[in-house]
Amino acid sequence: MASQADILQALRGVNDPEVGVNIVDLGLVYSTEIQGGDVRIAMTMTTPACPMHSYLTEEAREAILSQCDEVEKVNVELVWEPPWSPRMISEKGKRQLGWL
Repeated sequence: MASQADILQALRGVNDPEVGVNIVDLGLVYSTEIQGGDVRIAMTMTTPACPMHSYLTEEAREAILSQCDEVEKVNVELVWEPPWSPRMISEKGKRQLGWL
């Protein structure tokens, strides 16, 4: 069975093309749930009007399916609560952005 670490590692391969930071370090991934071969991801966008939502959710789904052989189904749910803010960016993400 895939672990949360496996799922997050796969998602670190998905970069927000507008910012150049992966979606985990950008703070867009709120939760992961694993039940056997099914994975549910709750994630957000930097803004509800983000034009990249379809691209990022599909990239997240494909990254997990391609890197975690035991995963059969991925459901990526967009959520808006809590609203994303720059405080959610990890230290690694902040370094990539030149903020640290």
